[in-house]
Amino acid sequence: MSLYRTINPSTGKTEREFELHSQAQAFEKLEAAHRFWSEDWRHRSFAERRAIVAKAADILEQNAEKYARLISIEMGKVLSEAVAETRLSAQILAYYARNAEKFLAPREIEVETGRATVVSQSLGVIYCVEPWNFPYYQLARVAAPNLMAGNVVLAKHAPGVPQCALAFEALFREAGAPEGAWTNLFIENEVSDALIARDEVRGVALTGSERAGSAVAAAAGKSLKKTTLELGGSDPFIVLDDADLDEVIPRAVAGRMSNNGQVCTASKRMIVHDSLADEFVRRLSDALKEFQYGDPLDQGTTHGPMSSENAMKLALSQVEKAVSHGAELVTGGKRLERDGFFMQAGLLTGVTKDNPVFYEEIFGPVAIVYPVGNEAEAVALANDSPFGLGGSVHTSNPERGRRIAEQIETGMVFVNDITGTSPELPFGGVKNSGYGRELSFMGIQEFVNHKLIRMA
Repeated sequence: MSLYRTINPSTGKTEREFELHSQAQAFEKLEAAHRFWSEDWRHRSFAERRAIVAKAADILEQNAEKYARLISIEMGKVLSEAVAETRLSAQILAYYARNAEKFLAPREIEVETGRATVVSQSLGVIYCVEPWNFPYYQLARVAAPNLMAGNVVLAKHAPGVPQCALAFEALFREAGAPEGAWTNLFIENEVSDALIARDEVRGVALTGSERAGSAVAAAAGKSLKKTTLELGGSDPFIVLDDADLDEVIPRAVAGRMSNNGQVCTASKRMIVHDSLADEFVRRLSDALKEFQYGDPLDQGTTHGPMSSENAMKLALSQVEKAVSHGAELVTGGKRLERDGFFMQAGLLTGVTKDNPVFYEEIFGPVAIVYPVGNEAEAVALANDSPFGLGGSVHTSNPERGRRIAEQIETGMVFVNDITGTSPELPFGGVKNSGYGRELSFMGIQEFVNHKLIRMA
């Protein structure tokens, strides 16, 4: 059975399989991409590159539902969320098409004599390894800035979303990008490591697990290649004593349960002041019971299946482990009796520090609530994690929220909103959540040569 295949998570049935590229084929594609960059793409003007990237954005936006249906079929995201992801991906492409030339404009440095200028130039082939949970958005975050910067991209997408991977490659061909600008690869990890070692690869971007990030970073480091890593997260969702639960509960539901909780920046740890904790748990539990499970393509479905059988089994096993070590399962957390990989959204309390789940990331629809007595306890608990991706603070006093946000050890903190994303906002984390930034003016700076030209 092929590594790359479409298993519809609503039914559990394999619908399509795809052949792997051999190492020789992968090397041929790499060499073709490098040759195209060297002889063509790097020399094109911003206007020429903009025309292609902007057209890809238009195609994606105008055909959002067509592209989104592949997401729903391959990894189970409800159609409305899949359409939103597709449109966000189009916005990212359009954003960099508009702004890349400004972001990469030469910068003059004030010097006593002569002239000093920093120019930004492309590096060559950027290799990216991307996950299944946002099949187009993850690719767009790499494609848009790098293609506009004059780089070309080789992409190893997740094996569970091969049709999305092919659709994204075809998107750029339809937009007028020549062969070699964006290249999809269906390869095994051994071939991936061999690619990273090749001189033509000038940088590596990965979004995925800690394990995958460590492996890819080690391979890239051995070959002296720069990397950016966006890894796991266990985002704190801090609810202060002055928060309005009428506003907070809908945020908690969206922050933890969108995409069935399969989001790196999901609100995985809900840190709630003692005075609100009981009501928070009750109201959140009631909200989770209202979910409508079903085929993600069906109108009325609020939550589809999890992305795969393995993902579902792992999340269920973590719930069982938490309970076996003293946690209380308030609601849900069980497999639904139906075809496919459906898990009922769960809510845990009483997860103490000696519980093995305390420091784990549950990549699925499970919220964990931790009561705290004051701000200091909330901040200490928020920072007591190996991860540092995002987080949020909820309060009726925005300035109080801002003050606490500055104390949270993450790459992103949102006040009175859930951790989100937008083309103009830098995205990335610290600690075991990785390093580097994607999106915004920062994302396009990661894989360019900031060359100093000094005139005496």
